[in-house]
Amino acid sequence: MSAQQLSDLIRFARHNSPFYQGLYASLPQHIDHLTDLPVVDQQAFWAANTLHDSRVLTGPLSEATVYKTGGTTGSPKFSVYTRDEWRTFVTAFGQGLVDTGLRPGHRVADLFYAGELYASFLFVLDSLTHAPVDNVRLPIGGGAPPESTIPALRDLGAQVLAGTPTTLCRLAEQAVSSGVRLDSVELLLFGGEALFDDQRRLLAAAFPGAEVRSVGYASVDAGLLGRPVAGSDARVHRAFTPYSVVEILDDSTDQPITEPGRSGRVVVTSLFRRLMPIIRYPAGDRAEWTGSGPGHFRILGRAEEGVRVGPVSLYTQDAQDAVAAADTAGHVVGTQLVVRRWDGRDGLVLRLATAPGQGRKELADAVVAELENVRPLYPDSVRAGFVHPLSVEWVRHRDLAVNPRSGKLVRVLDERPTA
Repeated sequence: MSAQQLSDLIRFARHNSPFYQGLYASLPQHIDHLTDLPVVDQQAFWAANTLHDSRVLTGPLSEATVYKTGGTTGSPKFSVYTRDEWRTFVTAFGQGLVDTGLRPGHRVADLFYAGELYASFLFVLDSLTHAPVDNVRLPIGGGAPPESTIPALRDLGAQVLAGTPTTLCRLAEQAVSSGVRLDSVELLLFGGEALFDDQRRLLAAAFPGAEVRSVGYASVDAGLLGRPVAGSDARVHRAFTPYSVVEILDDSTDQPITEPGRSGRVVVTSLFRRLMPIIRYPAGDRAEWTGSGPGHFRILGRAEEGVRVGPVSLYTQDAQDAVAAADTAGHVVGTQLVVRRWDGRDGLVLRLATAPGQGRKELADAVVAELENVRPLYPDSVRAGFVHPLSVEWVRHRDLAVNPRSGKLVRVLDERPTA
């Protein structure tokens, strides 16, 4: 990224976006380095980026596609792309698909989810269309039942399956239990959530001849984050230069980390999005540089802005709001989200701190009910057998985990082992 590119992006955002104008009000007129800019506060960003009269957008919403991104049902969040931005997005991501092992003529089943303003199905389908190698696209979708999907995959001779780990494992479980062989499948591309060892074992049992790879690293809000690195750990990606800039920042100081093996939170700057600028925006994940190649980093899990539990995305603010609504007496003095994995499924534990004897089942039930109300996909996923039910763990405030360097509360603890 040249200093001219960055200066032009900042100047454009400052001039046209009231949000960035306010964020950069105290800064010099000419900025040449990303580190001279503050990191975007997600809560402030989404409070300003309303669908009507957005203070983030740099122009009127007159030509764009609107997608839904992480947020509660009471206050949904939307991300917008002009047609040129979307074309750049899917073309760059499509170029990265060759690093997954996509070969000319591959028959690829798109098993991501479509509808309700979600982007993943259309995004993967368009990325395949713009990939630099010929391929045959099979737009099946993730909502189709395994009983009909498996015969379709077999009849169409699908060689590549692209979907979330939850969807791929659901298909694998159905295939194993019904004794169906899908010998044509040679590549499984996962995205949207982490893949764990027990899931890999299930996928290997159902698709013994298939390699498991990341489809790539992107999100509808943050945009392009990382393209797969051929022959590496599936968690390793490299930045989509020159379309975006990825930084890994220290948890306590927000200073960029440059040495390999030291974890921090991922922050991204998009160099092609102008309608909804993304400049030093927290992606919600943690990562570390690998030192194995220029711009190579390993994804380590979700950061404190949000967490992925199976197919469900939650934000720390969701939990805070649920506690505030349920705890009218003010017993809870600290909240921490703990994600664990047992019996082959993710589960979320709400660790709530109170004075001794103040934690009780009625309050726990009320908090869980509030959170399920704003995140209905969670109880839906429990009923489908994808995740464990929400639970509450009562602790003293001193029992909450803190950052050892700053003493700040760690909002999300991801205790799941990753592969």
